Amino acid sequence: MAKLPTLGATSENPDPVVQVKWFTPDANWTWWVIEYDPESRIAYGFVRGIEDEFGTFTFDEVEQLRGSLGLPVERDLHFDPQPVSKVMNRA
Repeated sequence: MAKLPTLGATSENPDPVVQVKWFTPDANWTWWVIEYDPESRIAYGFVRGIEDEFGTFTFDEVEQLRGSLGLPVERDLHFDPQPVSKVMNRA
């Protein structure tokens, strides 16, 4: 998390790089993190849930979430950083 760009650092980039992927193993939610502020623990990125959208979310909220089987959100350890356009175009 310490290596992520700070909030607003990629605002001029039309296709910023997603650095981290979080997902619910027992629900259909995914967070692709682009920027992060370690002090406030607020992240910015692309979220696929009920709808696909860009926005901010707190790391504390994501840590508290549980899917239908009660499993916590996990970090995809096999995810390689890539442009956000690439993850947006996934089915």
